[in-house]
Amino acid sequence: MDTSSLLWGLLFGSIGLGFFLYGKRQQAFVPLLSGLALMVFPYFVSSTLALVLIGAALVALPWLVRA
Repeated sequence: MDTSSLLWGLLFGSIGLGFFLYGKRQQAFVPLLSGLALMVFPYFVSSTLALVLIGAALVALPWLVRA
């Protein structure tokens, strides 16, 4: 694990916390799950490129799926 992976993981985890809290307060299922996934997935991904791509997809998910 290098510094860039650590910083990207911190960024996506922070965004995930925001999505999680928003989804919990609004009782919105998609932001809640997206936030939970954003907080957890950096522990399982070792490649920085994959971390950024998966994180960007999970950040865009609540705007693409309106449920």
